[in-house]
Amino acid sequence: MPKLPRLTAAEAERLLLGAGFAHVRSKGSHRIYQRQGERVVLPFHSGKTRHPKVVKQVREMVGG
Repeated sequence: MPKLPRLTAAEAERLLLGAGFAHVRSKGSHRIYQRQGERVVLPFHSGKTRHPKVVKQVREMVGG
């Protein structure tokens, strides 16, 4: 299985917003996005790449 691409928080946020998710709220350094009953929690630490599990979750929600 090929490796997932590395994403920063801003790139992951751009993917979620482009897929129709809306920023619902923030708590600390985590931002919560929601779309028709689906929810994604994105740790938002500037300049750091996301953990592969977070990248996988974002890609599954975006649809690709």
